[in-house]
Amino acid sequence: MAELGSKGVTAGKFATNVQKRLTRAQEKVLQKLGKADETKDEQFEQCVQNFNKQLSEGTRLQKDLRTYLASVKAMHEASKKLTECLQEVYEPDWPGRDDTNKIAENNDLLWTDFHQKLVDQALLTMDTYLGQFPDIKSRIAKRGRKLVDYDSARHHFEALQTAKKKDETKIAKAEEELVKAQKVFEEMNVDLQEELPSLWNSRVGFYVNTFQSIAGLEENFHKEMSKLNQNLHDVLLGLDKQYSGNAFPVKAQPRKKTKLFARLRKKMSSDSTPVKANKSPSPPPDGSPITSPETKTANHELEPSTLEAPGAGIPKSPSQPAEAARAGAEAAGSEAAAGAEASKTEADSGSSSLPAVVVETFPATVNGTVEGGASSERADMPPGFLFKVQAMHDYTATDTDELQLKAGDVVLVIPFENPEEQDEGWLMGVKESDWIQHKELDQCRGVFPENFTERVQ
Repeated sequence: MAELGSKGVTAGKFATNVQKRLTRAQEKVLQKLGKADETKDEQFEQCVQNFNKQLSEGTRLQKDLRTYLASVKAMHEASKKLTECLQEVYEPDWPGRDDTNKIAENNDLLWTDFHQKLVDQALLTMDTYLGQFPDIKSRIAKRGRKLVDYDSARHHFEALQTAKKKDETKIAKAEEELVKAQKVFEEMNVDLQEELPSLWNSRVGFYVNTFQSIAGLEENFHKEMSKLNQNLHDVLLGLDKQYSGNAFPVKAQPRKKTKLFARLRKKMSSDSTPVKANKSPSPPPDGSPITSPETKTANHELEPSTLEAPGAGIPKSPSQPAEAARAGAEAAGSEAAAGAEASKTEADSGSSSLPAVVVETFPATVNGTVEGGASSERADMPPGFLFKVQAMHDYTATDTDELQLKAGDVVLVIPFENPEEQDEGWLMGVKESDWIQHKELDQCRGVFPENFTERVQ
């Protein structure tokens, strides 16, 4: 019998809840259609908006803090592996071996302590702060349901009062239900009206405490880590002094030789392009005297591939020294001179019958601009000047288009004429001393490894 009674109570409660849901759903539909008025509280709605914003910000902060902690843990592991590697490569006879082992142990302890304090003073506080939101969110939702119940009871009571045929019994019961619904709603509403503004204002102090804790922990961590790094620096400095003759040399990044050859061919072709003259006219058939008309030719717009000097298009081997290149150029010049002398002899023998050829030269141009003309660039810097760098190490040029650098040299960096020719890790420039002395780019500019320099301006 007890079980039947219990089931009857449960069934009755279930039926009551179903009826409440149906009544609320009907009331909301009537309110949306404008057939029933809705109790509004703009101040409370603003509090709810602030609550949702505060919950969203707190959830994001919690997520980002967990990501930060995961990063700290990953950095701890990476630092631990790095110090373990140092311990493995540090040979027993090197000075400071015991010190490096001690530094590695302290490094590991420092990372562990930093991570644990972040968990205790930031993450757990964050979890506690967000732990109060689910309950308040549930109460806000329940308050909304009770407000619908109150509006529904109010509308039912008003409908009975305005009915043509009044039933006092139903009116009295409806009034009783209205008073009960109003009481339940107002109790919840009053509590939330007090809690939500207080919760909203608490966010400032929570954010201050959280980020102050993180900042303080980071500051102490980096101070202690800085001391360990200084100790490690001193230990390695002692090792360097004992083995100073085995310093690791600074090397430049490798260059793509195909681009080097293209630049060399282009430069050699432009330097050795000869002047093209018109052919001499043949004597007239009637045997009349030949006049000597002046023939003008220009020395620009020539194809390097049609009139190349001997050896101009052949790049030297990357391993060939600069002296061999100069010797080849001198030999080519000798052959060209011999050919010119022979041509002169033949021309002298036939000078009585051939017209004179007058060659008119024009100003040389660079990139379509007449040299010596007005320039929009600053007078004290080369065209296209980008910034200055200073050589930190000596660099010995290995190709003819590279700059020879000494530590302390200042180089004015300029862009490549063809950006596709720039190799990764290499810059184009002219040494400041050469530019001040010559003001010429063609003879002074060259490429150099960027990692041998440091930007100064």
